[in-house]
Amino acid sequence: MSRLPALRVAVPDNKCPPRGGRSLFEFADKSLALFNVDGELLAIDDSCPHQGASLCGGRLEGQVIQCCAHGLRFDLRSGYLLNSKQVKVTRYPVEVIDGQAFIVLASEESMA
Repeated sequence: MSRLPALRVAVPDNKCPPRGGRSLFEFADKSLALFNVDGELLAIDDSCPHQGASLCGGRLEGQVIQCCAHGLRFDLRSGYLLNSKQVKVTRYPVEVIDGQAFIVLASEESMA
């Protein structure tokens, strides 16, 4: 079975957050939260794995986002709940090519 290449989704300029900021980015059926942590762009699913609350609106402390619904805290670089390897939010690599940010979505096969 051949592996499909990853899909790179261009982030519109108005959705690319400034340093310390965040934005909500919709693509197809996905809602993604994009954060700028010290100049590094980090992308995760916007839905908290606990009960689906939006993570984009949570409290951001460095590379940690806290869910505003129940206080769960996730490391944006790993996707894991702090102090746990049991609960994880899906994270996506972000590439910047010639000043344009792209969120790299995995192919369906690699998500299985």
